[in-house]
Amino acid sequence: MKTFGKVIGALLLILLLLVVGAGFALTQFFDPNDYKDDIRQLAHKHANIELELNGEIGWSLFPWLGLEITDAKIASADTPEVPLATLRLLGLSVKVLPLLRKEIQMSDIRVDGLALNLQRDAKGQSNWDNIGQSNDQSASTSNPTTPEPAKDEHTDVSSPTVEVANTPLQLAIDSLIVNGASVVYNDQQSGQQFNLESVQLTTGAIRENQPVAVKFSGFLANAQPALRGRIELATTLNIQPNLETFLLDDLRLAGEISGEPLQNKSANISARGNLAYNTAQQSARWDNLKLSVNQLKALGELQATQLDTTANISGALSIAPVNLQEFLTGIGVELPLMANKKALSHMELNARVQGTANSLILQDMQLQLDQTAFTGSVGMKDFASGLIYAHLSGDTFNADHYLAPSSTTAATERKAEVKQQSAQTASGSSQLPNAPSKSPWNTEKILPIASLKAINADLDFSFDQLTLNALDIAQAKFKLQAKQGVLQLKHLQGQLFNGEFQVAAQLNANAAQPTLNLTHTSKNIPIEKILTALDEEVTITGLLNTSSTLRTQGNTGMDWVKNLQGNLTFALNNGVLPGADLERQLCMGIATLNRKQLSPSTGSKDTPFNQLSGQLNIHKGVAHNPDLRVAIPSLAVKGKGDIDLNVLGLDYYAGILVQGNTQPMADPACKVNKNFINIEWPVRCRGPLELGAKACRIDQNALGKIAADLAKDKLSEKLNEKISDKLDKKLDNKVSPELKDALKGLFGR
Repeated sequence: MKTFGKVIGALLLILLLLVVGAGFALTQFFDPNDYKDDIRQLAHKHANIELELNGEIGWSLFPWLGLEITDAKIASADTPEVPLATLRLLGLSVKVLPLLRKEIQMSDIRVDGLALNLQRDAKGQSNWDNIGQSNDQSASTSNPTTPEPAKDEHTDVSSPTVEVANTPLQLAIDSLIVNGASVVYNDQQSGQQFNLESVQLTTGAIRENQPVAVKFSGFLANAQPALRGRIELATTLNIQPNLETFLLDDLRLAGEISGEPLQNKSANISARGNLAYNTAQQSARWDNLKLSVNQLKALGELQATQLDTTANISGALSIAPVNLQEFLTGIGVELPLMANKKALSHMELNARVQGTANSLILQDMQLQLDQTAFTGSVGMKDFASGLIYAHLSGDTFNADHYLAPSSTTAATERKAEVKQQSAQTASGSSQLPNAPSKSPWNTEKILPIASLKAINADLDFSFDQLTLNALDIAQAKFKLQAKQGVLQLKHLQGQLFNGEFQVAAQLNANAAQPTLNLTHTSKNIPIEKILTALDEEVTITGLLNTSSTLRTQGNTGMDWVKNLQGNLTFALNNGVLPGADLERQLCMGIATLNRKQLSPSTGSKDTPFNQLSGQLNIHKGVAHNPDLRVAIPSLAVKGKGDIDLNVLGLDYYAGILVQGNTQPMADPACKVNKNFINIEWPVRCRGPLELGAKACRIDQNALGKIAADLAKDKLSEKLNEKISDKLDKKLDNKVSPELKDALKGLFGR
């Protein structure tokens, strides 16, 4: 028995030696390089590939079936002049004996210097089109009626051949190593161009139904806009049976990006989690997502379904507190100069994620931005058109913190001029100042026109309290829609100091000079509180009601005022003109006609009124008022004049009428008698608008005419009295009393 075993062993040894010897002889006497032309023709015929083998083909037969290809080039047969790939080295080997059991046991697969060159021309033709298609048309055209071979009814389905054919193929690879690979993509049709260079890919052992460790690294470069990046990836790949599910467990992605979009600053990016992709369901899921971009840290989970059609995305996202200003500045976002240097210093967010391939919305959002808590939805509703969507509600928001600091140069110069003019008019008897010469409006560009043209937005905000231009607006609502350079403010409304207002506007940024149309109404707004909030001197009080339709053009404060056109009606009820001593102004006129000296203390400090109303017709920044009416107890004021909004100067003519009350005033020089009733006492107002009624004086020139008219009336009265007395003496006891009274009436007695 031992001898038989030795014989069998010897025979096996001899057989092995014969196989090895045959393999050695085959590798020695058979050179695959002699068949390069045949290989090229087969590649061209069956795969539509133009194959160029410049290097030597090395091979081995036993115990490893090894193959090594160097210096190869591949192109589509349709575009042979545009190489699809070049290869410096491809080396692989397979154990021979396991092949007999339909097992592929491979050692390391090594790929060095692989360069993929993906090109698409202006017509959309790619250099990889039609690769893999057979060029052999003979089978389908030369003998189309050739019948298929008849099946052998006596075929033994249990034969070893069939069993081998039905045995599943088993694959085992020690590792895959790709060194120094690169990918170039150039799309002349879209203008996109990017490079992936210095690609390194290594894997652990690849076994069926076993996880595979994968590492990848490379450098990314994009041409337009210029962008550079480094990317590193490490994960464990699990492939489920039937290749339906791919799992990337403990995925760790890290990299750094810099370039023009980031203003040549850099963003360090890292992401971790577990990623699953199901090919049958066309769905993907990313659990335990941890994302960081510089100092921004986020957690969440994402799911995607219908990836082959509409791609629905859902999930949740949470961003930890971050200094948003520092983060945005760090990734190259140029923030405008804001009034509050601490604006955007704090942000945190929790939201649900909902989206498609063309949209991404954060819903049920809870956003804390500085001191304001927001709820609502925000995102992009249409990537193709860039439609920004934001429907938010906030508690208390100070918009002034985020607006550009106001330019105070012109305002400061003008305030100094007005202050000097105010001091000159303090006595109430000095000459009126001229209109200011300094403009309060700046000449700096206000609106970023290029950016506004690019905005496509649907914005709807509401606040419990909104601070805008130092005004605290309760229950504020703001709705804006923008598309193709036209911005429509549907409404800005709210409650202001227990009054209410509403504004609507439209801005056309496409015009050579941007045009602005505006309508507004207000009701019962205390004007003195508006002036106080704007840090202006309170020169008038009362509840303001307005209605206006205005239009202008330009992009500076000065342009807007200079080109202002439209109409405005106003009514100010239950008000006061502080320091506007209209009673004294009236007394000065009466004292002048009475030829008496008015005491210095005559008159009150303020002038109350029941209503001040009128309308303004505005042309090129000058508002003409034809019908000013002021109702003051015992007095009535009517007037007309202009307000030059370009310099905020007024020039008015007004008339004061004494109504009903003819009781002597405190100063005897200001005694009102029946002769002064219904006389229109002339008042001239001129100077800075801020002075209000302080810039008003009795018009001495017009007063002289009134004095002449009164003197003429008085002379006529005395003359009539003398004639009447003489007539009375002559008619005494000569005519009846009735006739005598009639004759006297002819002379005004």
